[in-house]
Amino acid sequence: MVVCGDDGLAHRLAAELRGVYGEQVTLVVPPNERTVRPPVVGRARSASAALFDRVVSAAVGTVGRSGAGGQPAGATAGQHPEADGVLEAAELTEAVLAEAGVARAAALALVYDDDETNIRAALTARRLNPRLRLVLRLYNRRLGQHIEELLDQAAALAAGDDGGTGTATEASTTVLSDADTAAPALAATAVAGTSRVVQTEGLLLRAVERPLSGDGPGTGLHTLALLSGGDPAGTEGPYGAGEQQPRLLPDDEEVRQAAGRQAVVLEHVSATAGGESAASARRAMTGVPPLGSLFSRRLRWSLAVLAGCVVGLAVALWVVTGIHPLRAFYITLLDLFAIDDPALREPLGRQLLQLLSALVGLLLLPLLLAAALEAFGTFRTASALRKPPRGLSGHVVLLGLGKIGTRVLTRLRELNIPVVCVESDPEARGLATARRLRVPVVLGDVTQEGVLEAAQIQRAQALLAVTSSDTTNLEAVLYARTVRPDLRVVLRLYDDDFATAVYRTLRTAYPRALTRSRSVTHLAAPAFAGAMLGRQVLGAVAVERRVLLFAAVDVDGHPQLEGRTVREAFRAGSWRVLALLGRADTSASHVLGKGDRVVVAATRRGLAELR
Repeated sequence: MVVCGDDGLAHRLAAELRGVYGEQVTLVVPPNERTVRPPVVGRARSASAALFDRVVSAAVGTVGRSGAGGQPAGATAGQHPEADGVLEAAELTEAVLAEAGVARAAALALVYDDDETNIRAALTARRLNPRLRLVLRLYNRRLGQHIEELLDQAAALAAGDDGGTGTATEASTTVLSDADTAAPALAATAVAGTSRVVQTEGLLLRAVERPLSGDGPGTGLHTLALLSGGDPAGTEGPYGAGEQQPRLLPDDEEVRQAAGRQAVVLEHVSATAGGESAASARRAMTGVPPLGSLFSRRLRWSLAVLAGCVVGLAVALWVVTGIHPLRAFYITLLDLFAIDDPALREPLGRQLLQLLSALVGLLLLPLLLAAALEAFGTFRTASALRKPPRGLSGHVVLLGLGKIGTRVLTRLRELNIPVVCVESDPEARGLATARRLRVPVVLGDVTQEGVLEAAQIQRAQALLAVTSSDTTNLEAVLYARTVRPDLRVVLRLYDDDFATAVYRTLRTAYPRALTRSRSVTHLAAPAFAGAMLGRQVLGAVAVERRVLLFAAVDVDGHPQLEGRTVREAFRAGSWRVLALLGRADTSASHVLGKGDRVVVAATRRGLAELR
C-alpha cells in the first residue's frame, strides 16, 4: 500500500496500516517535511511561545531528516518507523508514483492538505493502475462527489477494455475529509451532555455519556464503553497515558460490575437517517436571520409591556362601561392611535381611560420607530460579521476558523449551541460560514490581551482551541485558565509527547477543571485506513483518548459473523453488531447470513480482524 501526504495524517495513517493491520506501506513525503516548523508571521512571538516550539520540535525528533545531508529521495524505514519504505519528493509526479509502486499496489491514499494536488495525483494513479483502490482527502464535499464518480467511471471503462477481469469490482474510489471525521467528536467533547451521532443511508445511531445503573445500560440498547474513573476532573490524558484506561465494548458481566461508572451507551437507533438533523442543518444554514434576531431583547420586552398595557386598558374599559369585550378592545385601539372622538359627555372613568390610552400611544410611536430602525440595520448587516452581544453566557468560544474549525462550527450550530469564534486571519475560509450562520466573530490575535475577553470567555462554558498551531492553542488555554480556572477546555495538539506534558501539567495546576486534548489525525486515520482496506467506516467516536469506529461490513465471507446470531457475533473488546444496514429493529436472535450488511462498532484492532 502507498500513502502520500505532507502532514501528520500521512504518518499516522502509515503507522495505522503497518501497526494495526500488518500491511506493507510505502510512504511518500516532501523532503524534510518533519524537521522544520513553519514560522509564525505577522506578530511578535513571546519567549514562552518560542520555548514551546523548541519543546515540540524536540518531541517530534529527527524523523525523516534526509534533505540536509544530501541523501537521495529514497529513505530507509529506520528513519520512518511507521513505514516499510519512504520516498521523499518535492512534487508528486507520475515518475514518483511509479517508483513508489503504484502500478502494483492494492491501495493508494492521497492525503495532501491541498485538494488540487490530491486530484491531480489520483487521475495519474488511475491511469497507471485501473485496479487501484483510491482514497482521497478532499475538503470540498461537492467536488469530492464529482471526482469519486469520475474515477469510478474510469475504472469501469478500463474493466471493459480488459474484457471484464474484475477490475470494476476491485477498484473503488473513496473521498474522505479529516475535518468531517473529527468535527463531531470535537464538538461533542466541548459540550457536556451532547450526544454522539453517526449517520448513514437509512440509519441513525446516537450514543450518550451517562452513569450506569445496577442492571446495565438502563434505557440504552448497548454499552459501548466504560470510562476510566480515577480523575473526576477529566480522566483522559494523551493516547496511552495513565494507568487506568477506558474499556471499549465490554461484556455484560463487566457492565453489571461497573454500576455507577460513567459509560458511553448506544441510546437510539432509527431508520430516519438525517431527517430531523438535516432539517435543523438547513435551518441553521439559511441566510435569513430569525425573527428574534431582528430586534434586541430590550426592545422586545418594551413592546411586550406596552402590549400588556393595551390589554389592561381594554379590560378596564369593558369593566367601567359594560360594553362587549371586543368593542372595548376596538375603542382602546382607536384611542391609542388618537382617531376616536373625544369623550366629552362620557363618564369620568371613560375619560381617564381615553387619556391613558393616548399616553400609551405616545410611548408606542418611538418604539415602533426603533423597531423599524433595528430591523433595517439587521438586514443591512446580515452580510457582515456580528459582534458578541452583551450579556452572552453559556456559549462555546471556538478558536480558529480553518478547515477543522469551520466543520466544528457547523456541527455546534446543528446542535443549537451558542458559539463565539475567534480568528486572527481576516481572510480565513470559515468567516463566510460564520457570516452565513450569523455567529459572532472576534477578529484578533488570541495571544493578545483583550481578545478572549471580547469573546466573553469569563462567561463561557467551554473553550475549543483548534488552530493548526499547538503553541497558539496552548497559550490561549493557559490564558483562559487565568481568567476562568474552572473553564472546560479542549485542545487540538498534534504531538502526543507534547500533549502528555501539557495534560499532566494542566491537571495538576487545575484539578477541578476538565481538560481534553484531541488529535485530528488520530481521529481521522482509522477511517482512511479502513477505506484503503475496502471498509466503509461510517464514523468515529472519541472515548477519552481512544477511538471507537462504526463501520458497515458485509456478512458474506466473514466466519466471525456468518451463520451466527447478532448476540453470538459479539466479541468483547473487539466488535459488536448493532443493526442491519437500513433496519433499526434488528433482533438479537436474528441469524446473520449471506447478503446481510451490518453496522458494527469496533475497535481499531477489532476492525482489522474482520477481514
